[in-house]
Amino acid sequence: MSLIPKSHPRVKSLLIREKLVNGFDNGLVAKEGLLAQGRGEAFDYLLGEKTGKTAKLAIRAAAAQLLLAKIPVISINGNVAALCPKQIIRLSKQTKAKLEVNLFYANEKRKKTIIKTLKKNGAKKIFGIDKKSSTKLPGIDSARRIVDKDGIFAADVVVVPLEDGDRTIALRKAGKIVITFDLNPLSRTSQTANITIVDNVTRAIDVLISESKRLSKKNSNYLKKIINDFDNKKNLTENVIQIKNNLSRRARIA
Repeated sequence: MSLIPKSHPRVKSLLIREKLVNGFDNGLVAKEGLLAQGRGEAFDYLLGEKTGKTAKLAIRAAAAQLLLAKIPVISINGNVAALCPKQIIRLSKQTKAKLEVNLFYANEKRKKTIIKTLKKNGAKKIFGIDKKSSTKLPGIDSARRIVDKDGIFAADVVVVPLEDGDRTIALRKAGKIVITFDLNPLSRTSQTANITIVDNVTRAIDVLISESKRLSKKNSNYLKKIINDFDNKKNLTENVIQIKNNLSRRARIA
């Protein structure tokens, strides 16, 4: 049972931390993943800890891109498995996207724990398990270069929540369309991806599921127009401006 009172002004943030700590204790999250979460949380604070208009436009473009994809794949790491496993699986079902476990700090025990968690939450087929199906993604030296030939390697669109910049660059060079969740609009991942959702994945994932469901009723020309109208550089610029405005507002209050 959580010791965090519901009346606490930062209850949502504290509950996220608690989920990650539990994920670490249960073998899902690498200790480095805890540090990565802390960095992201700092940017969330600067963004105002809400899903703003700019993020919603990026989510809309992401939903359209997923629905148009021939082979969409959602890449899953320990933090995502700890924070929002049910939502990731719902998104997978809504967009017919494959699920693949891909870790930077890779070890078989942690991978099996993540797979077990995903299956417990309703996942059926998970890629990145069978070594016979593994191949290497060119242009990257970390453990994340090992991908499933029927998953990420074959994908035309890859969703990479909480990603490292090296693999995003490698995925782009391999001709993939990359969608990411990243609270830091200045990161290599944000700057390299085709569509960057600058928002906390725990908030944005539900919006993405809803938007994917709504847009699934639209035709391909409608979806293509959404994507063509989206400009990721403009998106990132707007998010930096949002941070600047929030800081200016807080400076006046102080």
